[in-house]
Amino acid sequence: IKFFHEVVLYLKYDHISFKNNQSNVISSTSKVGVINNSVLGYFLGRIYLFLTKAGVCAERLRFRQHMDNEMAHYACDCWDAEARTSYGWIEIVGCADRSCYDLTCHSRATKVPLVAEKLLRETVNVVQFEASKAAIGRTYKKDARLVLDYLAACDEAFVSAMEGLLHEKGKFTIETEGKTFQVTKDMVSVQRSQKTLHVEEIVPNVIEPSFGLGRIMYTVFEHTFRVREGDEQRTFFSFPAIVAPYKCSVLPLSQNQEFAPFVRELSEALTRNGVSHKVDDSSGSIGKRYARTDEIGVAFGITIDFDTVNKTPHTATLRDRDSMRQIRAEVISELPKVVCSLANGTMTWADVEARYPLFEGQETGKKEAIED
Repeated sequence: IKFFHEVVLYLKYDHISFKNNQSNVISSTSKVGVINNSVLGYFLGRIYLFLTKAGVCAERLRFRQHMDNEMAHYACDCWDAEARTSYGWIEIVGCADRSCYDLTCHSRATKVPLVAEKLLRETVNVVQFEASKAAIGRTYKKDARLVLDYLAACDEAFVSAMEGLLHEKGKFTIETEGKTFQVTKDMVSVQRSQKTLHVEEIVPNVIEPSFGLGRIMYTVFEHTFRVREGDEQRTFFSFPAIVAPYKCSVLPLSQNQEFAPFVRELSEALTRNGVSHKVDDSSGSIGKRYARTDEIGVAFGITIDFDTVNKTPHTATLRDRDSMRQIRAEVISELPKVVCSLANGTMTWADVEARYPLFEGQETGKKEAIED
């Protein structure tokens, strides 16, 4: 996957120096080692796309890297997606690279190799412990087998890390089956060799994303809350259509019974197209009913009016919640499909305005309908 979005990263070495967040392209930072590896970068990218599609504001979203002293013992890198709210920056998603910690621990405990195999024929460098059975046996006697099995199961990264401790301190400590053992220079050495492999054994790594659904929902509520310009009494939730509980409202202009067949037929067509919708045929004015549906975040509204009844082909207005702009289209054959595309994210409101004429005002009224 190619991910070109700029994402705000708060790096671990910026915490102490109190540097500001920096915008970076995830694929670039994983290449230079800021993010541990490209797979972890891929997961961070997917988390970013999910959160922004759900309604989290990209300008108030960042990824904070864990400092070494707060990192979980099993992780080699860990990032929190944090959102800025009225409570400050709060963690809403955590994503840890557990590397091969889990399966390696299981293998050591069960003595069963939990690996994937890759067929190949090539010469590779091998780094492994060369254990002195005599020295380990003299020191640990009946527990010697535990130490030998542990050392035999260690991967290259662990062997290289412990080699550094052997050179620096002359010893290192291991823990297995609830017991702790100290391994010294006379018990083990590190051997490097080359050999031809026919099968490469790979210990699968684990990336662990953890989503706080309640926190994400609260963040979406706060980030999408809006007040109509010039009217502080009119508030609404600007939920993206893809996550709005109701995608569309169906509003007859009044309680005139001429509208009822169109409302019923439109509701059935929306259901066939998989569009969740709400019919509001109460006695309030159309403006008040628009305001009510806006308050609960309904993304679009279809109004059945006298032009729907009096003219053929029968058309109705489609209103966008955020801009309050409206277009007019055929009520049964077009509008359900348009709303479905808007709700699925395959069409934008700009696409709709480019395809259909803007609604300027109703051309016929109740009186004309009666005279006809």
